[in-house]
Amino acid sequence: MRILKTLLSTIIVIIVVVVVVGLFLPTSYTVERSIVINASPSRIHEYVGNLENWNFWEPWREEDPTIVITHGEKTKGVGASQSWVGDSGDGALTFTKDSPTEGITYDLVFDGGAYVCQSAMVYDPLEDGETKVTWTMSGDMGAPVIGGYFAMMMGAMVGETFDKGLSNLKSAVEGQS
Repeated sequence: MRILKTLLSTIIVIIVVVVVVGLFLPTSYTVERSIVINASPSRIHEYVGNLENWNFWEPWREEDPTIVITHGEKTKGVGASQSWVGDSGDGALTFTKDSPTEGITYDLVFDGGAYVCQSAMVYDPLEDGETKVTWTMSGDMGAPVIGGYFAMMMGAMVGETFDKGLSNLKSAVEGQS
């Protein structure tokens, strides 16, 4: 009986610690990955700034082949949009900034608008005609306690996908140069 009380007390202490720590964790997050591509920003922008060309590099279809993408009325420029559905969930994005020399910024919503974040692909010209492309995503998980834990895990959950997408983009752009 004493072992059971000790075990129960230990479980309660662990739960209290997890909840208290979770209350103090930040719920905001930023994920950032970069790659250097041997091409000018304008060349890279042909793939990034046109949603119809995302199929050459975006990594999500490899992870979920059931994804069906629907483009909006515009596929280039501010206001360009697309939505998707698949076994892994649904979402939509809309370009809020579009520059062939600087990159794009877009708003993302997932699961019917339950999760909202901002994302960008920024071009940083380097010497010798190369460009550093940085892909970022930031947002706020919102929910106290569990939101902080999810925010801590976003880098691990999204980072590998960003790395794969940037690698695909590099291959697509450099393969066509």
